[in-house]
Amino acid sequence: MGIKLVALDLDGTLLNKNKEVSEENRQAIQRAKEAGVKVVLCTGRPLKAILHILEACNLLEEGDLGITYNGGLIQWTQSGESLSQITMDKNSVLEIYELSKTLNVPCNFIDLNTVYEPAYPAGKDSLYPSIMNILPFKPINTGSLPENTAMNKLIFCWHQEELDQAISQIPETVHERYTIMKSRPNLLEILPKTVDKGKGLALLAEQLDLDVSEIMAIGDQENDLAMIQYAGIGVAMDNATEEVKKHADVVTKSNDDHGVAYAIEQYVLN
Repeated sequence: MGIKLVALDLDGTLLNKNKEVSEENRQAIQRAKEAGVKVVLCTGRPLKAILHILEACNLLEEGDLGITYNGGLIQWTQSGESLSQITMDKNSVLEIYELSKTLNVPCNFIDLNTVYEPAYPAGKDSLYPSIMNILPFKPINTGSLPENTAMNKLIFCWHQEELDQAISQIPETVHERYTIMKSRPNLLEILPKTVDKGKGLALLAEQLDLDVSEIMAIGDQENDLAMIQYAGIGVAMDNATEEVKKHADVVTKSNDDHGVAYAIEQYVLN
């Protein structure tokens, strides 16, 4: 049957330590595309923030798709048009914001075009501006959120040690109602319960009429686990966390050793 779709995480996976796509990875993606395989970038970032990577990989052509916001959004990369989108409503946004105040960590709300800044705890401005330089930041008054509020995700971005301490205090009832996961050591993402990279990939497979055995997913972090466990071939990078390696079918080379190219050559093109 063979692999017909390859889902790729970005940081620590497709991108090397300099946040670049190596020539080896770029060429392997090209060869996969020429063989009729769909290559889909699967990331926590918004589409606007990955356009330069899509361009480098020649993934902005008609028919190319991307999974953004950790599975909450599937988009045609060329037009930005949504194939599927799952958002958080006003009540959910306010509930998570109240939680952030209890935990004493800064919180941001994010939609397709903007990062919103509600009031932060005293002396604790979000660290997210140091990570996100594509979307604009805009203050928001939580007391006057419109009824039709729809956010793609909420994040807590703060120093790792304090953030980990706060995470340990999140009530189990909140975990039951939301997808909560780290995408970086200092970045916690909160999404609708029906959202993770695995569910996003499953939705896309359904749209493209693909069997799970025809899908390969490659990643390195906690937020990649769901798609690695879902895919017919789940691939962990050599630099992946132990948890991710434990659940993967195979381990490829590291992100600085063109692990994506190696996995594509081994399991897709051969």
